[in-house]
Amino acid sequence: MSAEISVNRKALRDYHILERFEAGVELKGTEVKSIRAGLANINNAFARIENNQAFVYDVDIQPYVRASFEQHVPKRTRRLLLHRNEIDRLHGLTQIKGHTLVALRMYWKDARVKIEIGVAKGKEAHDKRQDLKEKATKRETDREVARFNKRHA
Repeated sequence: MSAEISVNRKALRDYHILERFEAGVELKGTEVKSIRAGLANINNAFARIENNQAFVYDVDIQPYVRASFEQHVPKRTRRLLLHRNEIDRLHGLTQIKGHTLVALRMYWKDARVKIEIGVAKGKEAHDKRQDLKEKATKRETDREVARFNKRHA
């Protein structure tokens, strides 16, 4: 069972997600407590492969109010915990022009914080319009089906 902490809706709107990976995150104690308090945000978060390690940037974890003496930096770079073959695969996929790594969601998995990162390719303006049209037609058909079922039930 996984509980959602934060979802990056902007990434799903602006990118085609080609492949998804689950990664652990190296956190400090006050960061975990802040996440439990609901003070995490992954909007605009992205990942990079540097020196054969994966890092996530712009994950905003606000300071824990009740921390005693040691406090964390809210938008520090955090290391992602991945297997070597996953890091190599991600590095190869991001070398393709137009591909990037974006953080899609942050969630709990067995008392551990995980981040789902995706290999993404940016959408063009016409792709976004097409998605909006599909969403509108789906909404209309769902309404009509509900109306029909309500009348004939």
